[in-house]
Amino acid sequence: MRKLIVQQWTTADTIVAEEDGGLSFVTASAQGDKALQDFALTFIDTVDTMILGANTYAMSKDYWPTATDQGVYADKLNKLNKVVASTTLKEAPWGEYSPATITPDPVATIRELKQQEGKDLWLWGSITLMKSLFEAGEIDEVHLRVCPTTRAQGKYLFTDKQELGLLGATPYDNGVIVLRYQVKK
Repeated sequence: MRKLIVQQWTTADTIVAEEDGGLSFVTASAQGDKALQDFALTFIDTVDTMILGANTYAMSKDYWPTATDQGVYADKLNKLNKVVASTTLKEAPWGEYSPATITPDPVATIRELKQQEGKDLWLWGSITLMKSLFEAGEIDEVHLRVCPTTRAQGKYLFTDKQELGLLGATPYDNGVIVLRYQVKK
């Protein structure tokens, strides 16, 4: 059975979005580490479907389909199947790539996708959606890319209790640590 994997960039104090919604801590921390870039490429090869909330979709749809500066990573990301959780969107184009499928019931959609053949599912960003999928018991793993900085204010990754079991921790030369957890159910 396929797994639903949450991936989040976070500060050391678990801020996933700054007060203005920005992610400057990612830009400042993620550049220039070849091993971390290789890890990202390896991970993207393990998934075939990206799940996004409506806000994350809106922030991504104009950048990623034309992100030639992101090289092979962008090419692989753009070719993934995409599912957008929304009750208001009527369509979800993704540049010249296949449009995203829209679902008003992401829990039911995730359950159905998990039963199908294929690679794992990747929840990208989308904190509100993540929380509802945690509540429904559908998240199997959490991958945190912890940046070596704090923000003290902003949107926190967790505001409720989650039991996690460590699958692995990998430090990178640029100070980012990738923590992989299994969700205890």
